[in-house]
Amino acid sequence: MSKLMATAGALLLAACSQPAVDNGDSVTPENTAAGNGRQIVQIDPENDPRLWLEEVEGEEALAWVEGQNERTFDRLQGDPRYQGMFDEALAIYQSEDRIPGGAFYGGYVWNFWRDATHSHGLWRRTTMESYVTDTPEWDVILDLDALSEAEGKNWIWRGANCLGPDYERCILTLSDGGTDAAVRREFSVAGRAFVEGGFETPQAKGGVSWVDADTLLVGLATSEADTTASGYPSVAYRWQRGTALADAVEVVRGNQADVGLFTFRVEDFDGTAYMMASQAVTFYDTTWWYLPADAAPVQLPLPAKSSIQDIFHGQLIFTIEEEWTPAEGGESFAQGSLLSFDMAEFAASGDLPAVHTVYIPRARQSLGGMGSTRTAFLVEIDENVAGGLEAFHFENGAWTSETIPVPANMTIGLGSTNSHEDLAFMSAEGFLTPDTLSLVNSAELTVEPIKSMPARFDTEGLVVEQRETASTDGTMIPYFVVRREDTVMDGTTPTLLYAYGGFQVSIRPSYSGVAGRLWLENGGAYVVANIRGGGEFGPAWHQAGLKMNRQIIYDDLIAVAENLTETGLTSPRHLAVYGRSNGGLLTGVMYTQRPDLWNAVVSGVPLLDMLRYNQLLAGNSWMGEYGDPADPDEGAFLRSISPYHNVDANGEYPEIFLYTSTLDDRVHPGHARKMAHLLSEVGHSYLYYENTVGGHAGAANLAENALRDALFYTFLTQKLVDPDEPADDADASPE
Repeated sequence: MSKLMATAGALLLAACSQPAVDNGDSVTPENTAAGNGRQIVQIDPENDPRLWLEEVEGEEALAWVEGQNERTFDRLQGDPRYQGMFDEALAIYQSEDRIPGGAFYGGYVWNFWRDATHSHGLWRRTTMESYVTDTPEWDVILDLDALSEAEGKNWIWRGANCLGPDYERCILTLSDGGTDAAVRREFSVAGRAFVEGGFETPQAKGGVSWVDADTLLVGLATSEADTTASGYPSVAYRWQRGTALADAVEVVRGNQADVGLFTFRVEDFDGTAYMMASQAVTFYDTTWWYLPADAAPVQLPLPAKSSIQDIFHGQLIFTIEEEWTPAEGGESFAQGSLLSFDMAEFAASGDLPAVHTVYIPRARQSLGGMGSTRTAFLVEIDENVAGGLEAFHFENGAWTSETIPVPANMTIGLGSTNSHEDLAFMSAEGFLTPDTLSLVNSAELTVEPIKSMPARFDTEGLVVEQRETASTDGTMIPYFVVRREDTVMDGTTPTLLYAYGGFQVSIRPSYSGVAGRLWLENGGAYVVANIRGGGEFGPAWHQAGLKMNRQIIYDDLIAVAENLTETGLTSPRHLAVYGRSNGGLLTGVMYTQRPDLWNAVVSGVPLLDMLRYNQLLAGNSWMGEYGDPADPDEGAFLRSISPYHNVDANGEYPEIFLYTSTLDDRVHPGHARKMAHLLSEVGHSYLYYENTVGGHAGAANLAENALRDALFYTFLTQKLVDPDEPADDADASPE
């Protein structure tokens, strides 16, 4: 995995003689040549009548949320199918035969585990010899349930950062309730306890990195002076053991207009380590710093659109998301290339050493997870959304590679690697193939399956197809269909379409026991669209839909939906679209732009108000993806796609299910709240659910996951399996 992933028009306010609502909105006939009678609710982002819903824990807002939840529970939990779905989902989430995934370092496999007894979880370890058996003997290092009870906190695990080579001292990151803001506390593995008087930080967004046993680099958004407009740290400090955090020494400072500044450590097989910092100027433009122990920071000579991945035998390895010519008249490197240079040579001189090509992906390839072992640099390479694995070596000033045999036509997931070990974990799965965990030996270039998840649903008679269809500009958009082999193409198959379309995130085939049990087994079809905005075919696939080009992403998904109807798999009466986060924006756009394509829309933890998104929580960090609402051109475009600003009071819409979390401190719950409130006032059918804990994940424990999924699939069943049955509660009012 990458060492760092940076963590993110003019309004028409004409008067109308008969406004649809009397809360400060106005409704004006849309200015179109067709004169089709549409009446878009006009909302001034500076005088939004629903700003009270942006008060995350405001008394009035939470009372409204409680009423919405009760209304949704009455409808969905009142369905006789709900309880069975909840029980089945919970059984899958809490099953004891799940694969206990982990990381291998310091001679142990480390795992974090939650089940019916341990809702907060256990941090534990075992030897590799024990791990590969059917019944590993686990040594519990920390019981998070006991800690939560003792300290009166709802502690959610966010990971451990342990200092090699003995990995005895760790910094644990814990979130109270699931927020991105968290505390960091020093922990002794040998003592099975937090270190008395050890390193401990207040709750904040940011992070810490070990320099040595007595020193940390710390970047925390704890004060206005140290925080960017996006809510992340803007300064990194060197914190020495035995001193107060307030006395830590400044090392490197970014700008408050940046997304954030984050420190990290790269360590080679021989123990050589370099401290680094990523100054994320935007979500995609980065200034990289080398932080010597006894000198001023030195800027790394990398292009703005680049990502440091790891270090291997002295070579600092990085990807570039733009074409790069390091020296005038010199060699140029193609967008998407994986490159390297000698880090020790750079540290000594400050000048860019010779740049070496590790790998250049082809047109239908993309690079996935990667990392260093002691003997090879491992890279996932996807070909047309199917996984592969390569082992790279650097000898005599050049890179060579060998293919590691992996299962064909599967999604390959490389687990965490360690530069001091030859062993790494790799997963392989597909829509109908449960996850198999294998042990990769980078010295011998072998893959040995060691654990397999049992089947969670009956796959007999199910098939997977990879299809493609043309978007508006002629580009072929691939998508996967999971369906029954004997499906009659008469347009009646209940079909769920999922997509994401942003931030260079690749959506690949994956096995979901819950989806299989609650949807596929009951005759539903499942479709995943690999639309632009994602990373399925490298940086260019992502960048094609940035900012004012974003409509092409939505056109891609519309083309897939239309193709599903044209081929007879389904029809609008039996089709739903689902996405979460950026995908929640995607489905919100589908709701307002093409309501005729669906009978149900699900928008999870979504962005929906695209004229205020940059003023809410981490939203400012995502302007590199979406654009700036204050810019005349970008703002006008955002106004044209913003779901919250494109609701037609006279329109015919499918029912939409909006869900979010009160404690989501990444995507503000106000997006979903305001959209639901608007729909209630203009009389459009919707359901709304807000979990009061869980952060951006939408749930903080396994039971909450099961509840959310049971609501979700009950809703889909009502809308797509029984589209002619009236809902028990069709009232759209918020009361």
